[in-house]
Amino acid sequence: MQRLKNAPRGVFRAVRFILTDMDETLTYKGRLGARTYAALERLQDAGIKVIPVTAAPAGWCDQMARMWPVDGVIGENGGFFFHREGAHDVTRRYWHTPSDLEGVTARLTAVSRQIVENIPGAELADDQPFRSTSLAFKRSGSAELQQRVVAAMRADGLDATINNLWLLGWSGGYDKLAMTRRIMREVYGVDIEQGRGEILYSGDSTNDAPMFGFFEHTVGVSTVREYEAEIPKMPNWITDGPGGSGFVEIADAVIASKKTGHEA
Repeated sequence: MQRLKNAPRGVFRAVRFILTDMDETLTYKGRLGARTYAALERLQDAGIKVIPVTAAPAGWCDQMARMWPVDGVIGENGGFFFHREGAHDVTRRYWHTPSDLEGVTARLTAVSRQIVENIPGAELADDQPFRSTSLAFKRSGSAELQQRVVAAMRADGLDATINNLWLLGWSGGYDKLAMTRRIMREVYGVDIEQGRGEILYSGDSTNDAPMFGFFEHTVGVSTVREYEAEIPKMPNWITDGPGGSGFVEIADAVIASKKTGHEA
């Protein structure tokens, strides 16, 4: 990884989309700073579409899609895409078909009950009631306990991972990259295989690994170093600041690159 501040001024000139993790990438210690929110607006004003790609639950993502200066939100690690339409409406697209979604939700509920009953100390995340396609447990207790919970989800046939807030499980074989590929094609008409240079991805932890490994332009906020042993391909660039302050650095770099393009 190279420091983002040392990136050539025009390196992000072709970027039209910023896909970004939310927790501890846009936020820091659970809070969204005013400078970070303003950076989202500055990117929007510069014609750059920002799409959070997050493990956050549907309840949070609905609010983000409605009220934040973003173009849409991929949530629950790829389970859905919420996109604002008009002044108040939100369009929802799910990885699963409508006919399958109810069964998926029921299966996740059954798995969660089994794990809570069989693994002492396993606790569902406080936001679980607001989820529609995923299962989240608190990152509490020992590392051994957390690994037992993840192993139990996988034993029940779920995909599972750990990020900086949750132990996550879901059903369907997708991840952030798979849903990004679908949404970019269906909503924006972009083939990400051909248009990698038009997209920048920013993140901070292990569930960002598929995105770091795929895209041409990848940036980790400074705390990504904590997960270096767990991420096969680290991002190309790293910010000096953590969380939202790091994202401000990213916004500044992309906007400066676009200005360089106009000057040329």
